[in-house]
Amino acid sequence: MSLQLPALAPWQQRAYDQACAAIDAGHFGHATLVVGPERIGKRLLAEHLARRLLCMAPTADGAACGHCKGCQLFASRAQYAPPEVRPDGAPAHPWGHSAHPDLLLVGHEVNQKTGKPRTEIVIEQVRGISEKLGLTAQLGGAQVVIVDPAEAINWSAFNALLKTLEEPQPGRYLWLLVSDPARLPATIRSRCQRLELRLPPHAEAIAWLRGRGHAQAIAEEALDAARGHPGVADAWIAGDGLALRREVAADAQALQRGQAAAVDLAVRWVADGRAAERLQHLAELALREAAGLTDQARTRRLAARFDAANRARGLLRTTVRADLAVAEGLVAWSN
Repeated sequence: MSLQLPALAPWQQRAYDQACAAIDAGHFGHATLVVGPERIGKRLLAEHLARRLLCMAPTADGAACGHCKGCQLFASRAQYAPPEVRPDGAPAHPWGHSAHPDLLLVGHEVNQKTGKPRTEIVIEQVRGISEKLGLTAQLGGAQVVIVDPAEAINWSAFNALLKTLEEPQPGRYLWLLVSDPARLPATIRSRCQRLELRLPPHAEAIAWLRGRGHAQAIAEEALDAARGHPGVADAWIAGDGLALRREVAADAQALQRGQAAAVDLAVRWVADGRAAERLQHLAELALREAAGLTDQARTRRLAARFDAANRARGLLRTTVRADLAVAEGLVAWSN
């Protein structure tokens, strides 16, 4: 298939312009952490930047021409079989792998021995990054490696990645897309530049949601429920995220009243593969309930519930059985 990248949202455009200015000034480093909340558009931003760097005949302002061999190869995409998916079931590479020989996309791949998607980015993949960046660019320009999500790199692979970071070469770019930089080793963070995507102002987010075709009232409700995150709000409106959020709120109330058991709810929550979404809603419910509280004991209890939900989400990315991970997050709501 031929890829037509979606346009950048205003907050993504600001980060893109910042990166382009650094590239043009020769200040854009070998390794960069692309940081921002989940669904804020880190991958889209990285793809736009990669297209610009890999274009062989950029326009006067440095933008990708869209017609040269580099642009055509960049746009030629394919999904691998069996499908590569994240632990939450989302595609590991939303727009597929590129045919461009100087672009490497690294994420959750399929374990060739088991035929199942990996829950981590493993050392063999990181060695592949080192090999790619150690070669001369086949089209004579830049080489770009995008790792998404960087939090999925396991610890032995981080050690292998460190060597690559310590041997930068001109025209080689390694971008680590990360929602929670604190989960990366300090030795990795300290060797990377940082490009941040932040939540936009409320009015800008609403205007963007309205531009996506959503009615004002539903845009306001979804953005409020998503705590100002337009990407999450958009996904909830497009799907059944708001309905799922109401379901999670009802389940949390049932737990607190002793009308449901955490283990039973955990089995139901993982049955349709949307446990991570439910846990995200659960964490947001704790945050919302804690807002403005002055009762310290209650605030601590809600903080524990928030931490438990996020810890359970983290466990879903590991080999821990999903229902046990979710049950751990739910138990805190039974107290």
